[in-house]
Amino acid sequence: MRAVFLDRDGVINIEKEYLHTVEAFEFIDGVFDACRHFQHLGYKLVIVTNQSGIGRGFYTEDDFETLTLWMLEQFRKHGVLIDAVYHCPHTPDTACSCRKPNPGMLLQAAQEHSLNLSDSWMIGGKESAIEAALAAGIGHTILVRSGHAINEKESRADYLLDSIKESIDIIKS
Repeated sequence: MRAVFLDRDGVINIEKEYLHTVEAFEFIDGVFDACRHFQHLGYKLVIVTNQSGIGRGFYTEDDFETLTLWMLEQFRKHGVLIDAVYHCPHTPDTACSCRKPNPGMLLQAAQEHSLNLSDSWMIGGKESAIEAALAAGIGHTILVRSGHAINEKESRADYLLDSIKESIDIIKS
């Protein structure tokens, strides 16, 4: 099996610092079409997201879970099944293996879902997602400009796109 790994903030939804409420959540234009396209090609869809707001005390695991369940329902209503969601609740100063750029969430997903990482894709909103993908052995990477500011000259991504919407033109098989 292969997967498209998706960063949440800046890839699926408009980037808002410490986003944790349904009311503040806004999907990026084209995300549902792109995800339906990936599913049609046979990819599993896995969300991997750093959520340091939990570790910082800005919101709780329950807040994250409530928002995630709502988000997954919105995907279902648009004909998209998200196979798994992994999150890292730790702050950047915590030594953990799951916080991107560490590959922990990706490796856990690969093990739990029998994924072939070399045939998989990462669509990230920050360079740390690309670094995590490369550390995990993910074969193909896309960095989108729809989230955080990026340094295009130093990016290690295979492709730099304006948003996930354009990935339909890249991921074709």
